[in-house]
Amino acid sequence: MIYDTGNPSSDRGGCLYVEFIFIHRSGVDAVNHVMTVEVSKEELAKLVQGFEKQDILTSSGVTLAGNRYIYLSGTDRVIRAKLGKVGVHCMKTTQAVVVSLYEDPIQPQQAASVVEKLGDYLITCGY
Repeated sequence: MIYDTGNPSSDRGGCLYVEFIFIHRSGVDAVNHVMTVEVSKEELAKLVQGFEKQDILTSSGVTLAGNRYIYLSGTDRVIRAKLGKVGVHCMKTTQAVVVSLYEDPIQPQQAASVVEKLGDYLITCGY
């Protein structure tokens, strides 16, 4: 899923990429890979755990597709991480987790806005 952030100076056309959305009801049930990213069930399970126990992510970071991102901050609904110029913004809904990767010139606030609006929409739809 690609969202136009209105920044035409980006190499990717000013877009934020929602890499995947997965269902977390009782573990990792299904993964909808919007882009081609190979993420293991163990990585996803640790990410879901991190919403409740941020200390897990503080000590070992966020690992997605074998890349270890430095955990920046989070709550029981949002996780933020970064590795070089690539940022990660995740939001947990009632039944799913939206995971997005973004690069410069996309700003963290832009990523947060798009991901959290999508997450809020999913919540209103019962997901």
